[in-house]
Amino acid sequence: MKEVTGTIRDGSPVIALSGRIDSGNAPQAEAAIQAFLAEHDGSDLVIDAEDLEYISSAGLRVLLRMRKSHSGMRIINAGTEVYEILDMTGFTQMMTVERAYRVISIEGCEVIGQGANGTIYRIDGDNVVKVYNNAEALDEIQHEREVARLALVLGIPTAISYDVVRVGDSYGSVFELLDARSFSLILEEQPEKMDWCVKEYVDLLKKIHRTEVRRGDLPDMRETAIGWAQYLKDYLPAEAAEKLEKLIRDIPEDQHMLHGDYHTKNIQLTGDEVLLIDMDTLAVGHPVFELASMYNAFIGFGEFDHDRVTRFMGFDYKVAAEFWHRSLEAYLNTGDEATITQVENKARVIGYARMIRRSIRRGGMDDPDKKAEIEMWTKELLGLLETEDSLVFTVNLDAENDDDEKDGSEIELEATRDNLPKVMAFVEEHLQQINCPMKAEMQIAVAVEEIFINIANYAYGPDKGNATVRVEVQEDPVAVVITFIDQGVPYDPVAKADPDVTLSAEEREIGGLGIFMVKQTMDDVHYEYQDGKNILTLKKEL
Repeated sequence: MKEVTGTIRDGSPVIALSGRIDSGNAPQAEAAIQAFLAEHDGSDLVIDAEDLEYISSAGLRVLLRMRKSHSGMRIINAGTEVYEILDMTGFTQMMTVERAYRVISIEGCEVIGQGANGTIYRIDGDNVVKVYNNAEALDEIQHEREVARLALVLGIPTAISYDVVRVGDSYGSVFELLDARSFSLILEEQPEKMDWCVKEYVDLLKKIHRTEVRRGDLPDMRETAIGWAQYLKDYLPAEAAEKLEKLIRDIPEDQHMLHGDYHTKNIQLTGDEVLLIDMDTLAVGHPVFELASMYNAFIGFGEFDHDRVTRFMGFDYKVAAEFWHRSLEAYLNTGDEATITQVENKARVIGYARMIRRSIRRGGMDDPDKKAEIEMWTKELLGLLETEDSLVFTVNLDAENDDDEKDGSEIELEATRDNLPKVMAFVEEHLQQINCPMKAEMQIAVAVEEIFINIANYAYGPDKGNATVRVEVQEDPVAVVITFIDQGVPYDPVAKADPDVTLSAEEREIGGLGIFMVKQTMDDVHYEYQDGKNILTLKKEL
């Protein structure tokens, strides 16, 4: 905790909390609040959480006591992580809790990336913001943050949004991208780096495509594409429409990752690291779906109007065509033009279907130029449907063996409150090694604090004893497993009844929130008493 400050605003006492409020400083925070309220009391107490970074169950108990004595209490400016804790523990039902979104401006900011759902602007040397086209984009932002964290856990280098902001009439996600330059900008300003860009671009693409995803975690691109084909039944000859849908249905299901909008504006170089951005289109499926979107970005959208590529990518159509061809050659690992053309034609079938549907839905049939473009794409698609009998191909993705699996590691130390910082630092170090998503890291931190403090307070009574904390990483599904072992009195915290978070503040008991928070945030909490030891295991899937 940094400090507790009190002011009077519009006649109501306002308490501003900052930093961390945990088991180590909650009594001091409560004393500071009570000292202020002794001179400036009132039922309409306001807690300003704008600078509050973390709150444990000890801090929540302080808030609950404040609420019991101030019926009109409300919390304002709660950041995302703090809000989620308050929501999970029932505080949002007991009182008004207002979330905080800071406001930023993109006036004069450089555009460094662009995707189907938004535009990415550099707001300073370290940070960028993705501004969403949809003015009500909070659900989209949450989805993108979740799938980006999933990708990062699975080893895909990407930036994770650390803040949600208001930008004009819409919302944006803020990312840290230190002095990042897109591959489009590199190709525009340093055409001699074409070979390097192709290699890095394809290496990352193969890494994405050999990454297997648990069923249900990402959308299935095959199902989406079937929907495109069904939409076009009213715009294609019946036989052609039927064949298009059959070709897509015949593509086997595949649980390997696809980016879905993989072009050079979404590949960023920051320092020596190549990062993938604009993750809201992540899906699973056969690589042909990815190649189709790539073909559209570099060739398809610019076939009718070559200048469209220049306006979007920053380099001209000739460079785009060369980059596409060389990337496909490297991806397939062949210089055989017949093979390259064969795979390209399979991708074009899906690519044209996607572009035709997209343009029609956006009123393309009512615009002479766009209608002519649709007719050109339709002619190409019909020609391909006469020759293609399968959209499937095989590719060697140079699968690598991951021999550096992370072994479990543990720390043993005296179970005292003073050792909590050592435990927290130990766990945090291991979470950072696996690029643990921010939300999961915070939830794990809260759980670790609750369990270790319980051991320190109750396991050995007036005596002292040791505790072991072990951190392991599991695969399929990817999860962090944290085990606590002590030789104190037998105690099963899992068996403790959950507090009723639907009760009013007046009816609620002060205690019981700690273990409840652990059970709510972890995917599995298991206790056993074996060989004179309490063994409590927490599992959090990532």
